[in-house]
Amino acid sequence: MEEEGRRRSDDEYTEDGTVDLKGKPILKSKTGRWKACSFVVVYEIFERMAYYGISSNLILYLTKKLHQGTVTSSNNVTNWVGTIWITPILGAYLADAHLGRYWTFILSSIIYLLGMCLLTLSVSLPSLKPPECHELDVTKCEKASTLHLAVFYGALYTLALGTGGTKPNISTIGADQFDDYDPKEKKYKLSFFNWWMFSIFIGTLFANSVLVYIQDNVGWTLGYGLPTLGLAISVAIFLAGTPFYRHKLPTGSPFTKMAKVIVAAIRKWNIPIPSDTKQLYELDLEEYAKKGRVKIHPTPTLRFLNKACVKTDSSASGWKLSPVTHVEETKQMLRMIPILVATFIPSAMVAQIGTLFVKQGITLDRGIGSFNIPPASLSTFVTLSMLICVVLYDRFFVKIMQRFTKNPRGITLLQRVGIGLIIHIVIMVIASLTERYRLRTAKEHGLVANGGEVPLSIFILLPQYILMGTADAFLEVAKIEFFYDQAPESMKSLGTSYSMTALGIGNFLSTFILSTVSHVTKKHGHHGWVLNNLNASRLDYYYALLAILNLLNLVFFMVVAKFYVYRAEISDSIKVLGEELREKTSNQVIPRD
Repeated sequence: MEEEGRRRSDDEYTEDGTVDLKGKPILKSKTGRWKACSFVVVYEIFERMAYYGISSNLILYLTKKLHQGTVTSSNNVTNWVGTIWITPILGAYLADAHLGRYWTFILSSIIYLLGMCLLTLSVSLPSLKPPECHELDVTKCEKASTLHLAVFYGALYTLALGTGGTKPNISTIGADQFDDYDPKEKKYKLSFFNWWMFSIFIGTLFANSVLVYIQDNVGWTLGYGLPTLGLAISVAIFLAGTPFYRHKLPTGSPFTKMAKVIVAAIRKWNIPIPSDTKQLYELDLEEYAKKGRVKIHPTPTLRFLNKACVKTDSSASGWKLSPVTHVEETKQMLRMIPILVATFIPSAMVAQIGTLFVKQGITLDRGIGSFNIPPASLSTFVTLSMLICVVLYDRFFVKIMQRFTKNPRGITLLQRVGIGLIIHIVIMVIASLTERYRLRTAKEHGLVANGGEVPLSIFILLPQYILMGTADAFLEVAKIEFFYDQAPESMKSLGTSYSMTALGIGNFLSTFILSTVSHVTKKHGHHGWVLNNLNASRLDYYYALLAILNLLNLVFFMVVAKFYVYRAEISDSIKVLGEELREKTSNQVIPRD
């Protein structure tokens, strides 16, 4: 009886190494699951409202208030957004190596909130911005001074530094609330990232509709003040859920660990790998058990790195000898890099939503009766499309595909990414054709030279916005889940930062492409494709170029996806789900007597 009671008591504790804030084992029944995730998801709604309340309409503030041209303002937006998505690498390092996810998140939230407060001040005080100007050509207006730009961009990049610690850790904290060794919790985890994206886009929906309208029609002080208040509320909500969170202990710097493996393999490049894998260096199982980590067996992929765990007489130091598990963890992170590269181009396409798509909207008829639609608010349709598609995907598409594939996810994560890439090609083709129609109408009405409003409804841009949301439902959700799922247990924050790094590099890539095209197309006396006057520009050519880049990227993705080897599951819970699914399917097809 005592043994059964003890066994039952042990079963109540999590099996994936999660602990409480004090580092003690934690009970399943009182922590984690959707009870804990509810605080994380609600946090994300308010935080996304804050972030998109700034980023969605930023290009109009740079144009109307700081008097910057089309290329300059677009590039300043993409450079800032790129920084927003690159800094999570630092946050992931800090979390995995030193502070842990929870404390890294708390510290970063304080920096984030300080940046938002400073930004609200910079748009509110007349002394921190240039005087009003109503010229159609903003290059004729008084430029922002060095002080104006220093305060404004100082606030933006302080905010970016703060998000570097919140972004890679908040979704990881949410996913950590489900025990991989519990089949029931593993099943919940498969749906977590779909509902995670759902929460993101609820916040985005409010920002792109209500906040954008306030900024355009009421004022920037209130338009930025509300997101700042929203961020403060979101942090308070997260803190309220602290007693229910499960935590994973920091396991040391993933970068140092990976560097040691690579250096050790290079230093022993001429040493043969023994055919018996038992001769390779590995720590005792107890060493991993103490830290709540998982021991990984050697694999044949990227075999050169196995040299790092070949024992020699002089390989006593960490830079000459690494255990098998460290080598396999390094392999897992390196195997994902080609997939990461394949997401750069579509991430550059996402950058168009907050830049050139908005600039297009300014040139069109935005009136519905006496009401003028803010051009940035069309992003609402990206959100709505995303919300609808995620729900349909999770509730219907997955269940339909399970019947054919017997895969608990319906289709593989890389197949989901591939569908998103195909949709991105369609988006840019439609955007190019729509822009050609807009330019033809502008020419017919003699609006090319003066850059006047084209007598077409802003809703002609809807298809490209709606399809962008559909693409996100496939690509962005799958990308986040893929990099989290495929990262080793000790590098989950770094894995999550991969998906954000893709968005960051995509934005910098957008800056590079736009600057290069603008420069090259103006050479030798040519008119140029991207001008301050969009009616005299050739954005249709630019979008066609992006469609071609997407097509080439799809070919590259298909090649790297074909050779990608999925990480072995650390538990048998996913197998249990698959077996249950197969049994359920077979029972449905057995005829009744």
